[in-house]
Amino acid sequence: MRAAVVHEIGQDKLEVLDDVEAVGFGPGKVRIRIRATGLCHSDVSAMNGVLPQPAPFVPGHEGAGEILDVGDGVSGLSAGDRVLMCWLPACGACASCRRGQGHLCLAGFMNAGTPNFRRPGGDVFGFAGTGTFTEEVVVDAGCAVPIPDDVPFDIAALIGCGVTTGLGAAINTAKVETGSSVAVIGCGGVGISAIQGAKLRGAAQIVAVDPVASRREAALRFGATEAVAPEALGDAKQRITAGEGFDYVFEVVGKSATTRTAYETTRRGGTLCVVGAGAMDDHVRFNMFELFFDEKRILPSLYGGGDVLRSYERAIALWRAGRIDLAGLITHRVPLAGINDAVAQMRSGEALRTCIEI
Repeated sequence: MRAAVVHEIGQDKLEVLDDVEAVGFGPGKVRIRIRATGLCHSDVSAMNGVLPQPAPFVPGHEGAGEILDVGDGVSGLSAGDRVLMCWLPACGACASCRRGQGHLCLAGFMNAGTPNFRRPGGDVFGFAGTGTFTEEVVVDAGCAVPIPDDVPFDIAALIGCGVTTGLGAAINTAKVETGSSVAVIGCGGVGISAIQGAKLRGAAQIVAVDPVASRREAALRFGATEAVAPEALGDAKQRITAGEGFDYVFEVVGKSATTRTAYETTRRGGTLCVVGAGAMDDHVRFNMFELFFDEKRILPSLYGGGDVLRSYERAIALWRAGRIDLAGLITHRVPLAGINDAVAQMRSGEALRTCIEI
C-alpha cells in the first residue's frame, strides 16, 4: 500500500512509497482505511526534530476513515464503521484517568515506540503511535472513535486534533469569561479554533496576531475583532487595554520568544494559555519577582485540556448548529502524492489546514 515516509529526522520532504505494510493487527486492534487527514504543525515538528519521534516514520495523526477489520476482544466497533482518529486515547485505568484527566493519560504515548508499519528494509513507526499519511493503519481500538453519518471525513479529521485543541484551550483550559479581552498569537488551524472558542465564550475583543497577511484576514472571518502583525501587538495592547494587557493571551506557536511576548501582553492577574507544542531544549525565562508580583496564571493546554471524547461530541454539535465553521478551515486539498505541497503550504503560512484526500 502507499504511505508517505520520513526516513530520518531533519528530512525536508516525505517520500510516497507503495511498498509499506500496516502491521500489528491482532487482539485489541483495528485496521482503518484512511479517507482524509489533515496536516498539523506537529507533524512538521516531528519531521524536523522539534518533537521527539523515532524514525523512519509515517507522519499524520489527524485522520478519519472506515474500519476494515477488528481484532479479538474489541467491542463497540465493527467493520464498516466511520471513525476519526484519536492520537491520545485514554486507558481509563491509570491515575490520570481516575482523576478525570484522561487527556494526560500516557498509554497512547507508549504506542509511539512500537512500529505499526513495515517495509522490505525494516520497521517503520507511526507518528504519535498512529500515522495517517497512508492508505491503511493498524491502531489500538481506543484510537478509533465512531462518528455520525452526517459528518464528512475531512471535517472529522480536523476534530481529531486541531479543532479540539484550539476550542478546548479557550473553553476547557482558560475558561474565557464573557466580555473579556483576548489575544491569540499564531493563527493557523489551532489558533483559528482558539479564536472560535473565545468567540463562543463571549469575549468582547479578540485580537489575532500573525505575521502572514492571509492568516490575519482569515482570523477576522472566524471571529477576531482585530488582526495585527506581531510588531503591532504592542500598539493593540495600548489601544484596547490602555496598556494594562489582555485578560487572556493564547500562545499557539510553540516558541519561547512568543511565550515571553504572550506573558508580557497578559495583564496582571490575567491568564496566559500555552497551546503551541515546542522543543524540549527551548527554555522560556521568568524571574521570581514577576511570577509572585504579577500573579498571572500560566496554563498549558494539551489536546484541549479536557475529556477528548466529550470534546469531539461538543465540536460536532457546535458544527451542526452552525456555531463554528470547520469547512472554512480547509484552505487547500491535495492527494497523498501531493503531500509535499501540503508541507510547503504549511511552512509558508499559506494554508490554515490542508486536507490530504486518500
